[in-house]
Amino acid sequence: MLIAMVPGVDIIVPAGPGDDAWRGLLPQLAEANANRIALVLAGNDDPDMENPPAGLCIHRSAAGRAIQLNAGARGSDAAWLWFVHADSRVIPATLRAMQRFVDDDAAAIGYFRLRFLDDGPRLMFLNAWGAHFRSRALGLPFGDQGLLMPRRIFDVLGGFDESVAAGEDHDLIWSARTRGIPLLPVPAPIFTSARKYAKRGWWRTTREHLGMTRDQARRFSRRHAHPDSIEPS
Repeated sequence: MLIAMVPGVDIIVPAGPGDDAWRGLLPQLAEANANRIALVLAGNDDPDMENPPAGLCIHRSAAGRAIQLNAGARGSDAAWLWFVHADSRVIPATLRAMQRFVDDDAAAIGYFRLRFLDDGPRLMFLNAWGAHFRSRALGLPFGDQGLLMPRRIFDVLGGFDESVAAGEDHDLIWSARTRGIPLLPVPAPIFTSARKYAKRGWWRTTREHLGMTRDQARRFSRRHAHPDSIEPS
């Protein structure tokens, strides 16, 4: 059954089991000109909060980022979808740039400039540069860069593949690339935590991420080599 889309954007925030990082994000998103903010919790996590932002909707689904992202999208009737990780942080410039991108109504996927919070090693500026290079030179923005897209594009791509154990965002981007869907930078930052780099070590974590990105790129590029053979879910 076709859903009648309404103008504007819905913001979808998936939160993994026991993850309450969204508590710092939601007050920032309250300033967005969004139709609604969909917080998608896993299992029986407690959504109790003081002063929830206007337009907040609580969804529950099985755990898994792809599953939760799709659950949030299914509950939306907005013409645009903005997928934001729970540990992301935004500033007013982020929200203004998001709204301009939505108002332009391009048939494209937007992504923001990744920046790291001051909770990790000093070398995180290299990781931010690497994300910029990966996005602009290689055409591979990831989910922590706040993927922003028209609902019609999300539907063409069939949503996030729930069978992908890791890298559902990377998989979606390869699907978009092979279909010729433009990937456009949104000229504003989005911030994410660097705590795991501090906890596990900068070099070890960076090396693991580089290796995982390489392996996923090989697998997903082969998988999406013939996009017409992939049926939307």
